[in-house]
Amino acid sequence: MLEKGMKAPDFALSDKDGNIVRLSDFAGKKVVLYFYPKDNTPGCTRQACAFAAAYDEFARKNAVVIGVSRDGAPSHAKFAEKYNLPFILLSDPDHAVTEAYGAWQEKKLYGKVSMGVVRSTFVIDERGNIASVMPKVKPDTNAAEVLAQL
Repeated sequence: MLEKGMKAPDFALSDKDGNIVRLSDFAGKKVVLYFYPKDNTPGCTRQACAFAAAYDEFARKNAVVIGVSRDGAPSHAKFAEKYNLPFILLSDPDHAVTEAYGAWQEKKLYGKVSMGVVRSTFVIDERGNIASVMPKVKPDTNAAEVLAQL
C-alpha cells in the first residue's frame, strides 16, 4: 500500500460518460480518491451518499472527490443518477489502478478466500503526493473522517 508522502500514481480511467480522467487533471487541487467494491450495494451506496451530502464542504476545501470501482460506465451512470451523486465515478475494470494503490487484496467472506477491492481512501495533495492513507474504511464514517483531515 502507498504511504503518506509518496507520489500518487497517475492514472487514466473512463468516467460514467466515457471521458478519460487523469489524476494529473487535478494539479493544484486536493483529491479524495476512494476505492469501493460495487455500485448499488448497501455499503457502497451509503458511502457514496455520504460523500454526496458533504460535496459542498469538499469543494470549499478545494477538494475533488473521485470514486473508483470495477463497474463500467453504464453502471456508474445509473448509480450517479439514482442517488444524485455530484462527483466523479471512474471505471477500473482490470483493477490496475486499484492494484497500484494497494486496494486490491485478499479478502475472506464466510471462510472463502478471494481477491477483491478493500474499501480504501487516499487524500492526495495539490502537488500529487499522498497526504493520507485510510485503509479498510467504514462506509458510514469515511466522508466525515476525510473532511476532518482536510
